[in-house]
Amino acid sequence: MIRFRPLAALIVAIATIGAAHGPIDTIDRGRYVCELPGDAGGQASRPQPDRNFTIESSSRYSSPQGHGTYLRRGDRIDMTSGPRKGEAYRIVRTGFLKLLQADGKLSRLRCVLEF
Repeated sequence: MIRFRPLAALIVAIATIGAAHGPIDTIDRGRYVCELPGDAGGQASRPQPDRNFTIESSSRYSSPQGHGTYLRRGDRIDMTSGPRKGEAYRIVRTGFLKLLQADGKLSRLRCVLEF
């Protein structure tokens, strides 16, 4: 006779969901400068200073609009509280992020860790 164990089923479900999105991690601390791409006939980029943010500690950020927290899972960063709550970014490579649109596609906005 097989007995249903709700707690065990819940643990397996949570582990499966977590694995599907990648491991929880953090991103490099520092100031991320955001910009939109320019064009061949003008500037190489168009700075967006109101979109800049700073990673202050393992899961906290600050921006010109205020402070909040984020969660990194795999190559995705979700702003979970504060003025950017609901925004998500894809990690293109270390120190280079792109804002995700509501449909999950990459937007044109890019944010680069300032060295």
